[in-house]
Amino acid sequence: MSINTEATTDVVRPGTPAWTALLERIAAGANERERDKVAPHEVIGWIKEAGLGRLRLPVEEGGAGLTLPEFFAALIDLAEADSNAAHILRTHYWFVEQHLQSSNDPAFRARLALARDNKLVGNGFSEQSKLPVGLYFETAFTPDPSGDGGYRLNGTKYYSTGSIYSDYTQIWASAPDGRIAGAVIPVDRPGVSILDDWDGFGQRLTGTGTTQLDDVRVEAEEFFDLGEPDGEPVPGYQGAFLQLYLQAVTAGVLRSARNDAIALVKRRARNYSHANAPKSPAEDPQVLQVVGEISADVFAAEALVLRAAEALQAAADSVVDGVPTAEAAEAAQLAAAQAKVAVDRFSYATAAKLFDVGGTSATQAAFNHDRHWRNVRTISTHNPTFLKATAIGANVVHGTAFPANAYF
Repeated sequence: MSINTEATTDVVRPGTPAWTALLERIAAGANERERDKVAPHEVIGWIKEAGLGRLRLPVEEGGAGLTLPEFFAALIDLAEADSNAAHILRTHYWFVEQHLQSSNDPAFRARLALARDNKLVGNGFSEQSKLPVGLYFETAFTPDPSGDGGYRLNGTKYYSTGSIYSDYTQIWASAPDGRIAGAVIPVDRPGVSILDDWDGFGQRLTGTGTTQLDDVRVEAEEFFDLGEPDGEPVPGYQGAFLQLYLQAVTAGVLRSARNDAIALVKRRARNYSHANAPKSPAEDPQVLQVVGEISADVFAAEALVLRAAEALQAAADSVVDGVPTAEAAEAAQLAAAQAKVAVDRFSYATAAKLFDVGGTSATQAAFNHDRHWRNVRTISTHNPTFLKATAIGANVVHGTAFPANAYF
């Protein structure tokens, strides 16, 4: 794997005029892309040109050097412009975060060069296993018959969000010794097929489809084993990062719903005939109340995400030799879990309130207003809220550890 220590572009930093211009450019066609199911390949190209895959890399390595609270604030901005584009990058940013946490490992440093080179990394993690419970991969690494230290990879992955837009993909599978291992490989390698077959009713353009792996060659240096020594879980904040990421995207969706609510009220010329205030909707106190409630929910969602991001930053700051302290890792997991339960409690209703400020015309397909509810509801299914709340209760009452996997 070649390493280019020179970044190919300057990073467009959040808060700058270039950042604002980029977001406006992305937002301009977001509704039409989703409505007409036009894959945002061009948008991802703009994002790569802007160097956004390097937002978390240190400045001295060609990145923007954002803290985690700054990163999540920027992510909310991007999700407001286009929630699909923000969601597409989720596993790339996870890849970066993993490798930043293990920055003292030479092999991890080498893989992190992919981000420095403006490459995007997708994923192949989830499987539709026939087993009733547990984390188990049928996809497997087997030693290459050549005996040169490489492997062969076979299996099928589902929900490969972002991979169809990426340059590389990070695959997780069973290793010969029974542990879970990973590999980062080019998406155009022989035997890798990424299908655009995601048919969910929300987040339709995220490329959350199937990845088929047919006798794929994996070089020895591309393979890495993150098995837990002696079977003991290693403290981490990566699961919290992955889950809080989804709440940040939700916060961005709610911002977009708020924007549409404001635009809808302003363009309506007449009110309901039986409204308490026979004025234009923009002057009706009851309509303004609904818009105000939506705006307040947006503020709450953002505040929850950014407060939880502070806990993640504390965990990142506590890392020694690739491992955060157990206390900081648990605090990060708790904060991310609490943010999800709280945001899910109102996000669906907030997205649906948009229709309360408009008449039947608000349901016209041209406006695509239903995308906000569909998108937040789809995002929330990544981790059942009731199970998250149960784990929080067990933790705060009994001190029960949180599940040690990226799905929590």
